[in-house]
Amino acid sequence: MKIIALLFLASFSFAACDPADFSRVVGDVLGEDQQPTTLEIGKGLKEALEIGISEGAERLSATDGYYKSVYKILLPDEARSVVNKLSGLPGFGDLEDNLILKINRAAEDAAKSAKPIFVDAIRGMTFQDARDILMGADNAATSYLHDKTNQQLYNAFKPVIIESLNKHGVLDLWSSAMKSYNKIPFVKKVNPDMADHITNKSLDGLFGMVEKEERAIRKDPVKRASDLLKKVFALQDKK
Repeated sequence: MKIIALLFLASFSFAACDPADFSRVVGDVLGEDQQPTTLEIGKGLKEALEIGISEGAERLSATDGYYKSVYKILLPDEARSVVNKLSGLPGFGDLEDNLILKINRAAEDAAKSAKPIFVDAIRGMTFQDARDILMGADNAATSYLHDKTNQQLYNAFKPVIIESLNKHGVLDLWSSAMKSYNKIPFVKKVNPDMADHITNKSLDGLFGMVEKEERAIRKDPVKRASDLLKKVFALQDKK
């Protein structure tokens, strides 16, 4: 607890100073042999995040990365009301299963575009960013990346998802379903934006995976594969 208080006071006192001064002060608290330099903190954190993001994005972009995981994307409520009405009609008995499979395939296609966007954000971190993230909450890096990349990822994901929906025949299938549904007497006409729904749910899954990887690196020493990661996250362990 004493170490945390001293680190906090050092951080506050030197917030506007040269990062090297901060490192020297923290070094006095922890001992120079234990204390990572400013450069090591930034480099180590970026290395950890790039590893975690690479693993997370690759898992989600693989076949069944979304479809057979906790991040599986389901239909929006409006679409489910359509499916339920059509389920008894010829040709639509397996409509929901087909749609869910295909929209998850679209999300898996889109996940391939996430890594370079995340990497750019990670490499743009300042010393202050890295220090705050290292000593922050278990999801501090995920929150930082969400703030920095969410809109950019949405803009990148949605065109890929629309293209993938076309490739997998989802839009044709959905158009056929909507035409049949809207012919049913007395039903409320609906037209849910499937691409928007899938894009947002894809991003929810992506950030969920990033957070999972971040927590693992923070909590599991086995995940710290290099001497640098061990040294940098040892500082976090003391908080």
